[in-house]
Amino acid sequence: MTDKPTIAILGGTGDLGSGLAKCWLAAGYKVVLGSRSAEKAKSVAEAMTGEVAGDDNVGAARAGDIVVLAVPFASHDATLTEVKDVVQGKIVVDAAVPLVPPKVSVVQLPSAGSAAQIAQQLLGPGVRVVSAFHNVGATKLHQGGRADCDVLVFGDDKAARDIVISLANEVASAGIDGGVLANSAAAEALTSVLIGINRRYKVPGAGIRITGLTAKSVA
Repeated sequence: MTDKPTIAILGGTGDLGSGLAKCWLAAGYKVVLGSRSAEKAKSVAEAMTGEVAGDDNVGAARAGDIVVLAVPFASHDATLTEVKDVVQGKIVVDAAVPLVPPKVSVVQLPSAGSAAQIAQQLLGPGVRVVSAFHNVGATKLHQGGRADCDVLVFGDDKAARDIVISLANEVASAGIDGGVLANSAAAEALTSVLIGINRRYKVPGAGIRITGLTAKSVA
């Protein structure tokens, strides 16, 4: 892609989705917020600064070059099924975490291995699923500037991983290549651990940093 892609964020009116939107808008990307309610998405978009629009999830997914899924896990499969036809040929970035209330600080991965693997199975081989943004606290994104943490990025297609790493570099300290999609289970599980740390240490958004890397190695 020679120009910056349009990013559709399904669940874009939520804390994580709207936080990602603000970061990418500040970096000069065009963003389309998706929601079950087009009216709600348009209302949230109107309050943002930059080239941003709102639509229902299908409309947003159709408009985006890259589609980010930032919905609760309870809505994960239904949202993917709803947009399956309009995301063929695109990169879908799955940020969903398989949290199972009320014990959200306990790791409870699905039998399929991870939310990202479920997404790839549901969407089929015509979609390049990449997994990222699980461990970035929404509070950090809304503070402005890059969040002080790293983002692990997983996917079976290296070119797609590299594109999402560049997006992660706009919202956090660094996007880090975590390897194949199956490895997403590690980051998805880590979210529950971080939620527990937030509670025990009374902090708003514990994150992770990958040490031992040089600026050149993550450039």
